[in-house]
Amino acid sequence: MSEKPVLYSFRRCPYAMRARMALLVSGTVCHIREVKLSQKPAELIAASPKATVPVLVLAGGQVIDQSVTIMRWALGQADPEGWLEREDAGLIAANDGPFKAHLDRYKYPQRYGSDPAEHRAAGLVVLEALETRLGGHAHLCGERRGLADIATFPFVRQFAETDRAWFDAQNLPRLQAWLSRHLQSALFAAAMVRFAQWNAGDPPVVLPAEASGPTTVN
Repeated sequence: MSEKPVLYSFRRCPYAMRARMALLVSGTVCHIREVKLSQKPAELIAASPKATVPVLVLAGGQVIDQSVTIMRWALGQADPEGWLEREDAGLIAANDGPFKAHLDRYKYPQRYGSDPAEHRAAGLVVLEALETRLGGHAHLCGERRGLADIATFPFVRQFAETDRAWFDAQNLPRLQAWLSRHLQSALFAAAMVRFAQWNAGDPPVVLPAEASGPTTVN
């Protein structure tokens, strides 16, 4: 068993993104194993039979395989920015449920046999609610970023990038500014550092790691 937690991750997965960001901001040092979802390693499946990322295996062998639970665990170790003070469980549930369903059917219409325009419109209703919520402060639960922001940000990012020209043309100035701040943050850059695909027997790679040169965040 590793003396440090082991995180199974996939760089572009929004669930894994938010877990990495919480681990980074908390200063939790762990070994990261970047996996290819079409070639899931046996070690990931053994740790969590659902075999989706992220999965965090603690040094004592305990497995946490829900991204928000990983976030809360990491912040329970250290929460230097007070993220746990700015949480909204209902907002996160709406993001992970209805909004994610519309996002998937907008982004991957061939996979779901869906009408992307219909689901884009439904997703926009959710984004307009976030726009209204940002009317009184810079972030979703106050003037500083918190758990609610980081739990939802990767999904708003994915929705926006599906058709960025369309997203930028919408009347969502506060949400667009909020998204831009998170995209430009040092924390997001650190969370998006590229790691080689992990294979059994590879030497451990530690998160956090410093980027060597410009970081691509597509």
